[in-house]
Amino acid sequence: MGSSRLQQIEGDESVLLRVTHSNLKTFSADVRFSLSMTVESVKEKLWKKCGTSVDSMRLELYDDARTKICDLDDSSRPLGYFSPLDGYKLHIIDLDPSSVTSGGWLEDTSLVEKYTISDEAYNKLDSNFRKFREKLATHNPTTENKLSDNYMEDLCANIKVGDRCEVEPGAKRGIVKFVGRVETIAPGYWVGIQYDEPLGKHDGLVKGKRYFNCPPNHGAMVRPDKVKVGDFPERDPFEEDEI
Repeated sequence: MGSSRLQQIEGDESVLLRVTHSNLKTFSADVRFSLSMTVESVKEKLWKKCGTSVDSMRLELYDDARTKICDLDDSSRPLGYFSPLDGYKLHIIDLDPSSVTSGGWLEDTSLVEKYTISDEAYNKLDSNFRKFREKLATHNPTTENKLSDNYMEDLCANIKVGDRCEVEPGAKRGIVKFVGRVETIAPGYWVGIQYDEPLGKHDGLVKGKRYFNCPPNHGAMVRPDKVKVGDFPERDPFEEDEI
């Protein structure tokens, strides 16, 4: 497990991701994102950095071992729902065959003099930019992504301290140690987990406040929609399907 994974506290308000692009092979940037940003807001931020329009963008999340975790395919979800950690890779797939990022002209300077963008492509870019500006004008940026204090409270109805559980992504198993609000990270309801293995970030102490006790690196705070309670016994460490 990388040191960045151990040091990052579950529920941090932001995450530093390495951003790459399907058409721009030399493009690579470390970008910090708020975990409360929706996937759509993440795409809008990336649009300004790489030129791929929001409507033509698909995002893939890879862990620090460069193994694909998931597609960020729900634009209404907050980024934190997908559990990204510092050092993870966010890969942009440009789905538009006529995108300005295709063909390598943004990277190959030898193509600059002889490349002429078509009127159709130019109008498409201008249309996307106008659409983006209009959307910004209709939203209050200070409240756009704000979560309520009761966010996901209903999902905690059947989760109680002492329950065995399985947590996604990764089907990590453990025991519920805390259910409630966590003022030191973000609004809404959280579930404190003691994992069976050292897959966590802390020992129940989150940003200076203790919510529960568990062994070091076994604790995590996760949203209740990632937690499934039930008959989830500890796994045999010698099972063939374990890594």
